[in-house]
Amino acid sequence: MPSIKRVLHIAKMTGVAGMENHLLTLLPGLQAHGLDVQLLILTEADKPMEPYAADMCARGVPTTTLPIRGRFDRALIGRLADRLRQDRPDAVHTHLIHADLHGIVAARRAAVGAIFMTGHNDDPFRRRLPIRLMQRYLWQQVTRGIAISDAVRRFQISIEQAPPDRVITVPYGLDPEQFAAGDGARAVARHEIGIPPQAPVFASVSRLVEQKGIDDALRAFWQISHRLPDAHYAIIGDGPLRASLEAQVAAYQLSSRVHFLGWRPDARSLMPAFDTLLAPSRWEGFGLSVLEAMAARVPVIASIAGALPEIVVDGETGFLVRVGDVYGLTQAMLQVCEYPAQTHEMGNAARQRVQQHFSAERMIERTLDVYNPGSAALPSAANG
Repeated sequence: MPSIKRVLHIAKMTGVAGMENHLLTLLPGLQAHGLDVQLLILTEADKPMEPYAADMCARGVPTTTLPIRGRFDRALIGRLADRLRQDRPDAVHTHLIHADLHGIVAARRAAVGAIFMTGHNDDPFRRRLPIRLMQRYLWQQVTRGIAISDAVRRFQISIEQAPPDRVITVPYGLDPEQFAAGDGARAVARHEIGIPPQAPVFASVSRLVEQKGIDDALRAFWQISHRLPDAHYAIIGDGPLRASLEAQVAAYQLSSRVHFLGWRPDARSLMPAFDTLLAPSRWEGFGLSVLEAMAARVPVIASIAGALPEIVVDGETGFLVRVGDVYGLTQAMLQVCEYPAQTHEMGNAARQRVQQHFSAERMIERTLDVYNPGSAALPSAANG
């Protein structure tokens, strides 16, 4: 296969979450390493992505949008194929299921030389037979695929029947220096949220959906609230469950200590305010907010779900508990508050783990190896 120099990434987006933030790091990084990278965003009419596209353009990656109508838009495949015949990229790289279906079929029609796709999650809906059959078909059409964790790779092989030799694990990565907090950052962030300077603060950064298990975290916080009367819980994010979660907090009579901050584009600047991140997900393809917290020296209490055990080292960079184990959450939360010196060391170890295993440079180099094999080794696991 000829060397790949021009790559068009295609992604379906309805908002900014883990995958979208991941691309904000990956694509400019690939560009900086000499690739000609462009991004095409498939958008829904009522969920425009112009601000995100402008951000990506400002980072040096040409970005355009194209509307998608419905779950399957037959006309979109034709429009994509026409664009690919005109632009003639060396490769197409797709992200998320709608982009996979439309982008891969269009790339085949346009005779694009290489096709890649990244699996970003192992959502339960992907186990449904029609989706499994579709993904099995798509795996036969791609040159290689990326899994963002070994958990997702196992899912792709066992459920989607991806050929094992075509799937390579490339974990998300970031620049830890972007999360370095200056003097006074903790006080400033806490003042903005409205949390006392010395209070223990738990936090979650996630979409407010059933997957993320925020209701379990709230239940655990309620159970320890009498033992930690000055503790607070900050929740950054939004979603369809916000109203029911707020009602849960009201029923616990904790509205003055649980802070719903909504979606915050400056979430990174609030990290210094937090003592511990709670990530009790029920399933998780990766968990970029976990990596961001660790880069900011915030230890993590996470569930043993999906990729989270690949990121968090139990007893070293935080604690792992079983999915839905509210008692386990409460015990871990009490421990991080009762042993502050240990928690401080966990935060330092968390940042060091990000530097060693989840740097942006490592992610970019491994992605370049997927495009043009042989430039470096491709260990499959984050510990490789």
